[in-house]
Amino acid sequence: MRLEKCWFCSSTVYPGHGIQFVRNDAKIFRFCRSKCHKNFKMKRNPRKVKWTKAYRRLHGKDMTQDSTFEFERKRNRPERYDRNLAENTLKAIKKIDKVRVDREARHHASRMKGKKAKEHREAEKELVQSIHMVKAPAVLQHEPSLTLPKIKVKVSQQQSEETRAMEE
Repeated sequence: MRLEKCWFCSSTVYPGHGIQFVRNDAKIFRFCRSKCHKNFKMKRNPRKVKWTKAYRRLHGKDMTQDSTFEFERKRNRPERYDRNLAENTLKAIKKIDKVRVDREARHHASRMKGKKAKEHREAEKELVQSIHMVKAPAVLQHEPSLTLPKIKVKVSQQQSEETRAMEE
């Protein structure tokens, strides 16, 4: 995307914006808006119009030595590419991408560690709780092989008395 400068006010003209005027001697003038175009047609000097960058620079109102101005000048110049530098850069990009993928895989593996055992425990618990939905309770009483093995839990005497009291 090429960003042009307005001939009159020196602001940026983005692609698809502004007006372009071509003189008979094939000199091209680009304007950011109709305000700049009209002032150009009225033959006004941008150094004498107070809102332009040329006026501000001339009268010491604007920074003339700024590193961003240098970048703007560099941007319009075609760059020379070093083949070796480009090759090394592409190799480095591939290596960095490989490292990133490996780290992502390690992170995923560490997050998923122990997940299968947890899912198995949850599935057993759900099966114990909702076995009556799979088989009718009458069938389960006749065929105890269909139920899961009972887990014996020791309950102290005090707890069983408390539960009886709560039930009543």
